[in-house]
Amino acid sequence: MKNKIIILSSCFLSLLLMFSCKKNQKESNEETSEVTAQSDTDFRPNFHFTPEENWMNDPNGMFYLNGTYHLFFQHYPEGNTWGPMHWGHATSKDMIDWEEQPIALEPDEKGYIFSGSAVVDTKNTSGLGDGETPPVIAMFTYHDPKGEEAGREDYQTQAIAYSLDEGKTFTKYEGNPVIKNPGIRDFRDPKITRDEEHDQWVMVLSADDQTMFYTSQNLIDWELASEFGRGIGAHGGVWECPDFIQMNVEGTDEKKWVLIQSLNPGGFNGGSGTQYFVGDFDGKNFTLDESMQGLGEDHSYWLDFGKDNYAGVTWSNIPEEDGRHLFMGWMSNWQYANEVPTETWRSAMTIARELKLTKTEDTYRVISSPVAELQKYKGEAFTKNSITVEGETQIAASQEINLSNSVISFEMENLKEQEYHFSLSSEEDDVLKFGYDHNKKEFYIDRSKSGLTDFNENFGDKISIAPRLSEASTLKVKAILDNMSIELFFDNGETVMTEIFFPKQAFKNFSAQGDKKFEIKNLKINQLEIK
Repeated sequence: MKNKIIILSSCFLSLLLMFSCKKNQKESNEETSEVTAQSDTDFRPNFHFTPEENWMNDPNGMFYLNGTYHLFFQHYPEGNTWGPMHWGHATSKDMIDWEEQPIALEPDEKGYIFSGSAVVDTKNTSGLGDGETPPVIAMFTYHDPKGEEAGREDYQTQAIAYSLDEGKTFTKYEGNPVIKNPGIRDFRDPKITRDEEHDQWVMVLSADDQTMFYTSQNLIDWELASEFGRGIGAHGGVWECPDFIQMNVEGTDEKKWVLIQSLNPGGFNGGSGTQYFVGDFDGKNFTLDESMQGLGEDHSYWLDFGKDNYAGVTWSNIPEEDGRHLFMGWMSNWQYANEVPTETWRSAMTIARELKLTKTEDTYRVISSPVAELQKYKGEAFTKNSITVEGETQIAASQEINLSNSVISFEMENLKEQEYHFSLSSEEDDVLKFGYDHNKKEFYIDRSKSGLTDFNENFGDKISIAPRLSEASTLKVKAILDNMSIELFFDNGETVMTEIFFPKQAFKNFSAQGDKKFEIKNLKINQLEIK
């Protein structure tokens, strides 16, 4: 997709933000259509998944089978804001180039189809297979809107559906729900994993302010095993969309279990966010590692410190010879997701990421990196071995490479007690800033002047910050840009920040500035070429 320079009149901008100009209705409708088409085209990402039209939020039911990655997602096919939830469906061979498929699950008399997960039942433990094709079992939350409206506590239950054609179509289980509600209002988002050590299926479920652990032999009959999280970690909002995976500690034979737990609000920079916990699992109980004992609200165990990576989970059924833990999140925030300035479609997913577990002394950290598959889309490169930054210094411009769809990477050695600033700017006044303050050991993203920001008071009001967790003397930076988003991987993914933005014009320049002179080493900017 080629970027265009869009010069919007004040009236056009108002229309984009869904205010009406004082013109006759016919003219107003025509201009609204024109601006909507322009904004949707220019903001739509090239290599992040977006629905062809209308609303999307949480990723659901992600699994891999026979060379295909499946992504299901919360979807309202009849409007561009949240509504009666369906499971949309998309497939990919590499987690980058996606093809949208027909809707997989639709609401029925039991309720909307809320978030959940899917596994490939290779041994047919459920008995729902046909003897030829391993069934794919999807588990989801039924959300009964009438029950909610009536003020009942039990309006969310857990149900399953099965597929005998590798996820193309699903049949809902006749005995639904398979888990009834025990009297908890927020009781949702089941995520299943296989616990080989204890020869069982394990499912984690969000229940208001904690995670419930269930076990099963057949994916149909579930038993509550334990609960975790009350009074541990961040609790600024309701816990949602958990995940539970066993991970090898990098470079060792040690294994730990990691609980990924989103919450809204209560994120590190406000609104939606995703924290994690590292510990051990005995088949029933998850025990927090000693290094994380006493973990309170103000902690640094977040998968992403930016405002726009929420409800992320991992793919199931990744082959053992691959061995990666592959993750994707919803690239938005409930503070403003319903109001962002796109009309025909709403929301995108993050780039797929590989998660790894590291240990430094007694501290465990989950680090993230873009999946290796992104490499094959790297095209033309702009490189410089060394750049001296003194005052405001231009690093690259659009005539050298398209910055809107690119991967920017560089290093800075021998960090000094100063601030390091980087800017992406348009020919007018749109500017997106990010950087590092070595005095505070703190990263930041500032999108307050990045383009369209006043559609919601929480979008551009504060500068997002994140701690530097590494003690290395060299700072490594990787930024992935795709029309409306930046994903920053600092120190090889030890600190990650993801945020969206809506520039009125495409960013044309990349520049740097510091309190004092400094050097940028090994700069490389790769154009990303997606057909």
